[in-house]
Order: sequence, then structure tokens, then C-alpha cells
Amino acid sequence: MSSKYPRSVRCSLPLWALTVEAALILLFFFFTYYDASLEDQKGLLASYQVCQDLTVMAALGLGFFTSNLRRHGWSSVAFNLFMLALGVQWAILLDGFLSQFPPGKVVIKLLSIRLATRSAMSALISVGAVLGKVNLVQLVVMVLVELTVFGTVRMVIYNIFGTDYHMNMMYIHVFAAYFGLTVAWCLPKPLPKATEDKYRTATSPSLFAMLGTLFLWIFWPTFNSALLTNPIERKNAVFNTYYALAVSAVTAISVSSLAHPRGKINMTYMHNAVLAGGVAVSASCHLIPSPWIAMVLGLVAGLISIGGAKCLPVCFNRVLGIHESHSVHYTFGLPGLLGEIAYIVLMALHVVWASSNMIGFQVLLSTGAFSLAMAMSITSGLLTGLLLNLKIWKGPHVAKYFDDQAFWKFPRLAVGF
Repeated sequence: MSSKYPRSVRCSLPLWALTVEAALILLFFFFTYYDASLEDQKGLLASYQVCQDLTVMAALGLGFFTSNLRRHGWSSVAFNLFMLALGVQWAILLDGFLSQFPPGKVVIKLLSIRLATRSAMSALISVGAVLGKVNLVQLVVMVLVELTVFGTVRMVIYNIFGTDYHMNMMYIHVFAAYFGLTVAWCLPKPLPKATEDKYRTATSPSLFAMLGTLFLWIFWPTFNSALLTNPIERKNAVFNTYYALAVSAVTAISVSSLAHPRGKINMTYMHNAVLAGGVAVSASCHLIPSPWIAMVLGLVAGLISIGGAKCLPVCFNRVLGIHESHSVHYTFGLPGLLGEIAYIVLMALHVVWASSNMIGFQVLLSTGAFSLAMAMSITSGLLTGLLLNLKIWKGPHVAKYFDDQAFWKFPRLAVGF
């Protein structure tokens, strides 16, 4: 029976986490300095407000978004904060080192924190596929590897394909989703029957998860417009994101009721589909010339999200052997694929409207950049999953999957948990 007790991370977690933190402090000491240039007060305040919105999305939105399981709420919220704090530090350094050649000291601006927070969100999305089946040490490894690969892919796409900060960041949804799914495929399976009771939602946890969804829903226009510099493009991005989110929310409630034999609304489908519109227009929100296009994308994204959540789990779980913890594929993966296709189509239309003969070249560039992001996400996810299976990380026993007792001190519980 001793094998069913969680493996202690008392030594490994402080050792690895504090070693990484000490290394980051040294890197910041030797290789960074603050931007000394003066900014106007209005521009500084606006930039800081964008940083605040992104932090709320990452800490509260994605933190509570994965807290719907009845016995895994504490870990979902607190581990999310831990990974965000660690990931932002590493992403600031990584973006600074990769964006200059030859490497030199990194200038830290508010834009640096904005980019780092968005990059860290890729890891927070991916972790939703494996949360509850890994410990905090494994999550540290996963965050560092994913942010390194994602940052490198972004810089490669920027330099080879000539995309701007906004576009190369918008691969985040498909990259994060399929990175996380590939890691989940590498973890031990099948799940034991003992975990089925713990892998259930309850009323209060589902309400907290819906709170996270609402935070993401409210601030998603900021996420989609944060890196756009042209005022007209930024305005279009905000408007189109609102339209798409509104339609996907209506679609989520309506189609969820339609999918149930007795017409009842499924809260899990709500979690998946409410955000689908915002994900689907992320790449192309600044290019959409009319609100009806954004609304159509929101409608289709909501349908795809609920349809995938209704029909694909059997295929993923039984055929492919992929068990994801929090429906990352249906919230970010499938709508993200729709968004990339929509972006390629809109880019081609813009070239046609401009009476240019470069349509084939533009489509080829967009398809190549997207294909590179997908290939790197699956390849790096596979390598990360194999790395997380090493015994050195002391991963939790399968009997303790989706159980806060494996990591937290609870009052009035037996010693040994």
C-alpha cells in the first residue's frame, strides 16, 4: 500500500526551484538594465494598464479556468501563479537575448514585461492538458522547455518570414494546445479507475472555473490588441474581438442545450466554447474589415468547440491514448486552427484587393510560418513528455492523480498525505 502514497518532493522541489531562481537572479544582475529613456505620462499609463490586463488574464483567468475538478482546485490556482512568476522572469531574459545579435545586455521596458507575460501564458495553456498528473518539479521543467522553444520559434518566424510581434505571438494558441496534448500523450496511461471519482466536476469548483472564464472573456480584447501599434488596427482588433466573443457566448449556451437530450446546459461546454470566438479571431482581428465576419468566426468557433468536446474525447482517449485534463484542445487548439485558416484567407483577400500578384507568395509565407510552429510544438512536446517520465522528477503515483492531498497540507487529514 505504500506505493499509493505520493512521492515526496521535499528535497527535489526546493533544490530545483531555488537553483533556477538563483540562476535567474545572477542573469538579471549581469545582463539586464532598465530603460532610462523618458516616456510621456499618458503613454506610460496606457502601457501599464495593458500589462495589468494581461496579468489578470494569466493569474486569475487561467488560474481559475482549470479549477473545475472537485479535488484539485488548490493546485490549479497556486501552481498557475508559480509558473507565471517563474515563466515571466525567464521569458524576459530569453526574448532579450534572442532579439539581439551579437548578444549583449538586455534593456527591460514595459513592452518586455508585456511580451514575457504573453509568452508565459503559452505554458499556462499547455499545462491545462496535464495538470493533476504531474508535480510542481515536472511543471518547472515543462515551463522552461516550452518557453525556450516558443521564444525561439517566434524569433525564427520573425527573422525568416518577416512577421511582426503581433502575428508571431498569435501562434500561441495552436502551439500551446498541441505542445500540451503531446506531453499528455507521453504520460503514463491508461488512467486507473480509482481516479475516475476525482476526475469529476462539482458545483463550487465549476463556478470558480466559470469565474476564470469570465476574466478571460472580459480581457480578451486587450490580449488580441496589445501588440498592435497602428491605432486603426488596434481599434479593429478590439471591436472584432468583442463581436466574436459575444457570438461565441450565445452559441455556447444555445448549442449546449441542443446537445443534451433533455435540453440542459452543460457547464463544461460553456468553459470550452465561450472563449472560442476570441481565439478564432486572434490572428486576423486587425484585418477584419466588417463586424459580420468576426461574428461568423465566433459562431463557427463555438460550434467547432462544442462539437469537438462532444465527439472527439472517445477518439482521443481510446484510439490515440491522449487524456487531457482541462479541454485545452477544444478551447484553444481547434479554434486556433480555425483562426490560422481565417488569417491566411484574409491575407490572400487583402492581396487581391490591393491588385497585387503576390497572393501565392503571401499564402506560402503564412502557411510556412504556421506549419513551422505546429511542427515545433509537437516535436518539442514529445521530447518534453519523454523528459518528464524520468524518475528523477518523482512524478506522482497514478493513484494520486487529480488530488490536492498529494501536494498540500490539509487540516484534519491522516498523516502521510
